[in-house]
Amino acid sequence: MQRLCQAMALALAVIPASASALSPTSTQGDTLKELIDVIEERHYASRRYDDALSAQHFVAYLDALDPQRMFFDAADITEFSSWKLELDNVGRRGNLDPAFNIFNRYHEKLKRRLESTLATLPQTLGGFDYELEEYLVIDHSTMPWAPDREELDERWRKRLKNQALSLLLADKPAEEIPATLERRYQNQLNRLDQYNAQDVFQIYANTLAEQYDPHTNYFSPRRAENFDINMSLSFEGIGAMLQIDDEYAKVSRLIPAGPADKQGELRPSDLIIGVGQGESGPIEDVVGWRLDEVVDLIRGPRDTVVRLEVIPGKGKTDQRHVVPIRRNEVKLEEQAAQKEIIEFTDEADQKHRIGVIDVPAFYIDFDAYRRGDKNYRSTTRDVQRLIAELMAEDVEGLVIDLRDNGGGSLQEANQLTGLFIEYGPTVQIRSAESRVWRDGKRRRSNYYEGPLAVMINRLSASASEIFAGAIQDYGRGIVVGEQSFGKGTVQSLVPLQEGQLKITESKFYRISGDSTQHRGVVPDIIYPSLFDPEEIGESALDNALAWDQIAPARFNRYHDYGAIMPMLTTLHEKRAANDPDYLYLQDRVAIAQEARSITALPLQETGRLAMRDEQESKALVIENKRRVAKGQEPLENLADEEQDAQGIDVDSESATPSPEDADETRTDANPGDSEDVLLMETGRILVDAITLRPNTSVAGWAQ
Repeated sequence: MQRLCQAMALALAVIPASASALSPTSTQGDTLKELIDVIEERHYASRRYDDALSAQHFVAYLDALDPQRMFFDAADITEFSSWKLELDNVGRRGNLDPAFNIFNRYHEKLKRRLESTLATLPQTLGGFDYELEEYLVIDHSTMPWAPDREELDERWRKRLKNQALSLLLADKPAEEIPATLERRYQNQLNRLDQYNAQDVFQIYANTLAEQYDPHTNYFSPRRAENFDINMSLSFEGIGAMLQIDDEYAKVSRLIPAGPADKQGELRPSDLIIGVGQGESGPIEDVVGWRLDEVVDLIRGPRDTVVRLEVIPGKGKTDQRHVVPIRRNEVKLEEQAAQKEIIEFTDEADQKHRIGVIDVPAFYIDFDAYRRGDKNYRSTTRDVQRLIAELMAEDVEGLVIDLRDNGGGSLQEANQLTGLFIEYGPTVQIRSAESRVWRDGKRRRSNYYEGPLAVMINRLSASASEIFAGAIQDYGRGIVVGEQSFGKGTVQSLVPLQEGQLKITESKFYRISGDSTQHRGVVPDIIYPSLFDPEEIGESALDNALAWDQIAPARFNRYHDYGAIMPMLTTLHEKRAANDPDYLYLQDRVAIAQEARSITALPLQETGRLAMRDEQESKALVIENKRRVAKGQEPLENLADEEQDAQGIDVDSESATPSPEDADETRTDANPGDSEDVLLMETGRILVDAITLRPNTSVAGWAQ
């Protein structure tokens, strides 16, 4: 073993020393040892950091540094591989040589590449032949490491050509492209020199933590500060969660009722390529920036405008647009549940009124609650009030809309479920030691016993899944929509000598015994998915913990919806097959799926234009198909309507009602955007359930 370690040290000693070479701080070795001890002792998976996990960590670290296989070649990987099964052993001793030696090689190669690119940029750009048929591979999941320097040069050439072509097709004046790319690469070079030991340790320690599951993370002191959102009240953001995707900052989630969510144009999976300050002026290119620097640029004084230049994430395209967002804080009252009434007429010309309560988050004003304020705000208290108001307006049933609800307070998920059951368990939680405890409604009290439907989508997560799963298990209502996110784990924060560790220590289970982890909640009736499950959701994350089961809790079902589900599904499918808006939604999803299947981009201008024209043509076809079916004039092009300016995403207005419109009644005469057709269809499904189960209680409170 000693000879092996000496050999590995000699193997990596050939890395050229440079003035910019980084080395670990005096505390980082001890922090790594502490992190390993805590994870092995407390993580839910109870897994040791052994040779197998060392190999995983090794691959993940290389992928984190060079995800596009642009800088390391096969010789580098062969050299580094002497550490592959040894990271666990050296890590227990607090040895960070592999982390810093590999990073320094990456740093040196990237710096050399950027410097050579800048030195020859005008000549390189002038030599590009946009009539030559060649392709850039954009699916890096199966791309091997380059065999030699020549292949790395070729990959970089194609990447640079693609960036120049993208700017050209985005109507960037040809004479401005060299300066734009020069600024981009000079900025990347400048930022490269700002890397420090904390950054290296953040990447290395976090890639180790994420091998246990994607929600176990290491936070350096700077990252921990951002995680805690310890921001001055004078500086606010846009209410969006970002993550790195290759060289882009990608939107992973919008905070309900946040500035971006209310503005309506930014969507999960969109790629941010530029940030501008104010309502006009230059936009700074942020391709290749560190995530924390992009976040810092987006944040700013409250009530000021930040402009984001984005590439829509729904497909591979050169189309980009600017989204102006006014910075603000996410206020509790703006996250509060809101109500509305939808009205429609069935085939028998019978009118129906269904109450809808939109729940964007599971919230509670903890400060007011702790102060003993009897009027503190919470999801449950607000929904209880809204139910009473809707019943006073003679609705036949209720829809609880949890679309885009990423969770929140577990206490509120349990208490909200208690509004719809007499009493009983609502969730089970199992610890790493296999101890199971149950939470729920322990005392009988009034509850709403009328017809109920719950809407979910791919962004419904955590507490939303606990509520929807409990309603489904109890047979208390029908769940419709998309398969939910699948986030069924519980984390806690552990302070370390340097930074913090967020660690998964327990797991949620439904009262049926099924985990919500990975699988999420599967609706009784499934709608077309507006989100790509391969990009969004727990199953899309590396190392996600598996779905499993434990013993069910004791509970009684209220209704057997399984007996009428075949008929409900048949009636739904019959309506969907003749609904222009629903068919349009299905067509949109199909086009987006086709666009996402593209694995290589043509670097030939005519080929790229043909790809873009084909996508726009398909979008126009399905839009006109809908318009003709509704008796409207077809469009000559998508630019004919202001809302159509973003191509496939024709209806970008949010389906979530704004506070000032919350009490308005919506009818099937003007269903609004494509997500509204899903809400209207949910109301119809609920009426079908009432009709098929004539003994179902009318909307009201059970005493």
